[in-house]
Amino acid sequence: MKRKVGEYLTQTVTGESYRAYLPAPLPPNPPLALETELLQRMDQANRALGRLDGISQIWPNSGYFLNQLLYQYVRKEAVLSSQIEGTQSSLSDLLLYELKETPGVPLDDVQEVSSYVAALSHGLTRLHEGFPLSLRLLREIHGILLAKGRGADKTPGEFRRSQNWLGGSRPGNAVFVPPPPERLMDCLGPFEHFLHDEPEPTPSLIKAAFAHVQFETIHPFLDGNGRLGRMLITLLLCHDKVLREPSLYLSLYFKIHRSEYYDHLQRVRLDGDWEGWLRFFLSGVTETATEATEAAQRLWTLFDEDRRRIQEQGKIAGTALRVHDLLQQRPIISITAACKALELTHPAVNKSLRKLEEMNIVKELTGRQRNRLYAYDGYIQILSEGTEPL
Repeated sequence: MKRKVGEYLTQTVTGESYRAYLPAPLPPNPPLALETELLQRMDQANRALGRLDGISQIWPNSGYFLNQLLYQYVRKEAVLSSQIEGTQSSLSDLLLYELKETPGVPLDDVQEVSSYVAALSHGLTRLHEGFPLSLRLLREIHGILLAKGRGADKTPGEFRRSQNWLGGSRPGNAVFVPPPPERLMDCLGPFEHFLHDEPEPTPSLIKAAFAHVQFETIHPFLDGNGRLGRMLITLLLCHDKVLREPSLYLSLYFKIHRSEYYDHLQRVRLDGDWEGWLRFFLSGVTETATEATEAAQRLWTLFDEDRRRIQEQGKIAGTALRVHDLLQQRPIISITAACKALELTHPAVNKSLRKLEEMNIVKELTGRQRNRLYAYDGYIQILSEGTEPL
């Protein structure tokens, strides 16, 4: 039995006709064919997620470490997701911007990334407060996502009232045209029901995979759909308590495999090939969760080894350890900021940072004699893997 796919609606603007796509509601009809291979991939993905979510149980007294790691992972995801949309901002640029220092890219780029951090943090906070994953919450998140920089004039927090399109200079020559604005709620209403497990429950990983494609297909906002659609995966897995913490982000996987990613989206729309998309998605979950777990283990080892080395430095060790602790929270710091955060004198912090620089734990970034900035080099190198601009 052939699976029901969406329908094309012929539209006309300024005398030119084009076809806008109206997706079929979720879940797919007929249901997904969960053959042995797909079930095996689901099992692998769930086990990889379990290992990632269990990081806090691996090491004693690791709650503090996990909190700092998640704080930085959100920033890495913000950089990657924004790069897919064309920004050139790096993780170091974002950290410099948050220090009120000048980043090495246009301000609009780093503001866009900073807004992503704020939007995701808002969404996670609302879910933690018990607010449902809903159209209202997606509008709230979108309003923050587009509050600054590019896109601030694209009605942040409001569903579009005009036609958008992907590729091409107009709907008539576009690669893909989402639903017309007057049919938007016909798509979004069933989409929200699906998020709430109506008309029937869907396993959370499958739900996240389906919801991402459907959101990208509906493209309900004038701008920011890609970033919000990728964010939706993490929000949904946290909402359904598959993850206790927001530790899974697929933007790097989508960035590396972007051609295959777009091909799968289109095959779902044209042929109803949800199985092909799910295989791709589950492979991404397994790969990304495994890499995140390994990165966390490497960081834990880095912090532990550096701490042991600092403890061997004699009289200066006490102050240097406090600076090292701060660097785990803020991988790039200034002497002034460190003095304020630690309530230490300028000479004490300066001496400690110079000792850490001598030990090749930190690197001075500016080359200046005053207003110097120090980066926890090993930490940033691990976090920055895969974040080179496209």
